[in-house]
Amino acid sequence: MSRFAHSLVILAIVAVVPAAALVTTSPAATGTARVASGVTYLPAAEVKAGFAKGAVLVEAGRYMVHASRRDAAGQAEVHDKDTDIIYVLEGSATLVTGGSVVDGRTTAPDEVRGSAIKEGEARRLAAGDVVVVPNGTPHWFQEVQPPLLYYVVKVR
Repeated sequence: MSRFAHSLVILAIVAVVPAAALVTTSPAATGTARVASGVTYLPAAEVKAGFAKGAVLVEAGRYMVHASRRDAAGQAEVHDKDTDIIYVLEGSATLVTGGSVVDGRTTAPDEVRGSAIKEGEARRLAAGDVVVVPNGTPHWFQEVQPPLLYYVVKVR
């Protein structure tokens, strides 16, 4: 990942997460994923492995960082409490936001999934794009040109 991409992810986090809860990546850090100072470091091999299957890289109370991978369209979803900050690394997709979820059902506390979105706004995403989906906003990766690799920073 380029320094520019790291900077975008860090700036997105800084915009919505208090400084005390900031996630940073430090090339000088070595060893374990958790360091006594509270800084989280993930070596490139661990991040790459996360993108190979799609994985949560960090889960720390008010925020999570996902290495997300999509090879096909997903379900429509709404997170009642989490804002999603999405940074696309590779691939492209049509993301539909807003509108209403079709056949929505609660799948976990504060989480709704459905088969589609009705009357939402579609936009084409490609590498380098950043999208912030506020909590309570339906969103759906409708069309995907795989592999779609993207970071999601979930902020509660």
